[in-house]
Amino acid sequence: MPADTLVQGRLLENLRLAVHDIFSIEGIRFDAPFPPHQHAIRLSGRFLLDTETAYNRIAARAQAEGLMIFFREEAGETLIYAVPGEWPVSKPNWRLFGILLAATLASVFVVGGVTPQGIDWPAGLSFAAPLILILLFHEFGHFLVSRHNKMSTSPPYFLPFPLSIFGTLGAVIVMRSPPKNRKHLFEMAVAGPLGGLLLAIPFLFIGLKLSTVGPPPANTSYIQEGNSLFYLLAKWLVFHQKLPGHGVDVQLHNMAYAAWVGLFITGLNLIPVGQFDGGHVAYTLFGKKAPMLRYLVLAMFLLLSYWYRGWLLWLAMIFFLGRGFAVPRDDLTPLPSRYRTLGFVMLALFVILFVPLPIIFVP
Repeated sequence: MPADTLVQGRLLENLRLAVHDIFSIEGIRFDAPFPPHQHAIRLSGRFLLDTETAYNRIAARAQAEGLMIFFREEAGETLIYAVPGEWPVSKPNWRLFGILLAATLASVFVVGGVTPQGIDWPAGLSFAAPLILILLFHEFGHFLVSRHNKMSTSPPYFLPFPLSIFGTLGAVIVMRSPPKNRKHLFEMAVAGPLGGLLLAIPFLFIGLKLSTVGPPPANTSYIQEGNSLFYLLAKWLVFHQKLPGHGVDVQLHNMAYAAWVGLFITGLNLIPVGQFDGGHVAYTLFGKKAPMLRYLVLAMFLLLSYWYRGWLLWLAMIFFLGRGFAVPRDDLTPLPSRYRTLGFVMLALFVILFVPLPIIFVP
């Protein structure tokens, strides 16, 4: 409910003390809507220091008075929003993490190791162990960087899916409060894909070395994994030919298949919209212009769904859930220039890791 006059006066005085030597106030508004908060104090004016230093000082002073601080620019105005409350502090639920990890490991093992003839332990482990390690490195990249930057995040929660051809839907980390600035958001976003790639790339090349090239199964239907630009290049480097081609294809070792799945999931995570890792990177680079990428991504999935119907589900998901981006508390301080090159590299990784036709059913 709106703050009464006495409370408004106290909050405003505390806020004035927090910003007095940092921000020149030109306008004040009480009970300003600031979704999801309805009753914020809104200051307009100009900063007397650079915004990164300003946020650190104002936020620290205001936190002692029970206020959460946000920097924004709206309609050409430089704004500070102050919301009564405290940032949530999460206690990691390691028991849930362990249960879901064990369930996902079992689910992935079933995909790689259970056959009509029984359980093939070497095959199951050669698929499950590399894939789980890739996902662990990806998700703990997010988690460890988040904790280093004092962001309130959950441990990675793995998602078993034994009825799929992968055995998992990957994993998620819950971000319980906004990152402080674009730098923190960027570091958290790129740490996951880069961590996963540290294992996925060597596992792929080792797995391809253990694989063979030959004709596909005769007189039977089968499932063929799709090509990304990177996967095509990797097969060419190992086998010195474009595969599939000339009536032959690579017969994947389970480690190579696990790496392919890990790279496929990484490519999906780098989609530059919404709450995906690529969406975080896009927002740190382009700010309020980042949502324009959503229309390009929707057009891409609509086109690709002509050849692979599974993209229709992603099309719907991005249409309904891909609007919102993770906006930092300080949304005025730009991404440091030394990070921008890596940001564009991450967008390029999406292009070379994305698999346009992930699964091909060959009758």
